[in-house]
This record gives sequence, C-alpha cells and structure tokens, in this order.
Amino acid sequence: MGIAFAVREKANCTGNRVGAVIVKENRVISTGYNGVPEGMPNCLDGGCLRCRNPGGQFRSGVGYDLCICVHAEQNALLSAARFGISVQDATLYTTMQPCFGCAKEMLQAKIKQVLYVHPWTPSDPDPEMDRMKKAEYDRIVTRLGAKQLKIEDARAAWAVTSLRKAPLL
Repeated sequence: MGIAFAVREKANCTGNRVGAVIVKENRVISTGYNGVPEGMPNCLDGGCLRCRNPGGQFRSGVGYDLCICVHAEQNALLSAARFGISVQDATLYTTMQPCFGCAKEMLQAKIKQVLYVHPWTPSDPDPEMDRMKKAEYDRIVTRLGAKQLKIEDARAAWAVTSLRKAPLL
C-alpha cells in the first residue's frame, strides 16, 4: 500500500486523489493514478468539465459521463494491458475503495482480490436507484474479495475530498 500512496502523489484530479498498484506473485506488475488521458490538459489546469464545476452543476454522484479522468485502477489495468502483462489472479492495492465501473472492470480482468484504505459508497440522487446501485455494487465487490485495510494515511486530508478543509481549484 505504501507504493500506492507514493503513486497517488502524481494524481492531478481536483476530486479524490487515488493511487493503485497491481501485484502478482509478490511482484509489482503495474501502477496507476487518477488523471486525464495522456496529452490532455489536466484537471488542475481546468481540463475536465466536471472538475471545473465542483458542487455547483455536478453534485456528488452526478456527471461522471462528462468526466474525462481515468481512474487509478483503470490506469493500472490499462498499463498492464499496453505492455502485455496478465493481471489474472493478481491483487490490486488502491488508496480508495473502487467505484462501480472500476470494480466491474477488475472482476472482468480476473483480479482475485482488492485491498483499499478509504471507503467509497455509490450514490444516486434517486433513492430507489441508489438502493439498487448499492445492492449491485455489493455483489461485485464481494466477488472481488474487496477488503478495507486499517492503515494510517498521513495525506488523507489532501487526497480524500470529504476530508479536505477547502476546495482545491
């Protein structure tokens, strides 16, 4: 997890800053952090519409289809794929519990276990959709063997939006 914390320092998102590491047979095979696709202006420079409008136009759980950021877990999976490295039966360490989309992708890639530090909960403004989304999410993370680790994170206030004192612009 220490490597995931170090990788997270490269994250350029105004929201949560996440680092991920994929380990297979006790070897690091891929890493990733959240940020925009290569060659695009990053979030901290106004590159993402959703990140430019926090709390206003896009409340929590809304507007992800307009966000151009690639999640840390996705970047770790994609980096492994780019270099032809199998992630089947690997463990993914991430500084934040994976979102719904990343959890599905990890399950499809045959990641055998996910270990994380900070919790994440899916949300939807519609209470009935919120209930259904949480139920489906729980099915996926149970299959992944997702488990929260109780590790102190000295940079939690910088990395986790809900712990941040003031918005970062």
